[in-house]
Amino acid sequence: MAAPEIDIQYVAHLARLELTAAEQQKFGDQLGHILEHIEKLKQLDVTNVEPTAHAAPRVNVTRADEVRPSLSHDDALRNAPARANGLFIVPKIVE
Repeated sequence: MAAPEIDIQYVAHLARLELTAAEQQKFGDQLGHILEHIEKLKQLDVTNVEPTAHAAPRVNVTRADEVRPSLSHDDALRNAPARANGLFIVPKIVE
């Protein structure tokens, strides 16, 4: 099955891209090849394949939380340019 005609200008507009004519031709060819590959994948028999969210099992590799020594409150505020009531004072930013 031939890949359907792709409106590259429309796709570029959606992606907020400005493409030259050469880039439109190049990306059009690339998208066509991608769609052809997807059509080939659609022909595979996946009736006995269980759906998965990830191709490989995900494992959390972070360390366990444990209490360790850290900076004291006064040490953390020592170099603060401005502070009040034990807190950092930062400029208010409103857009």
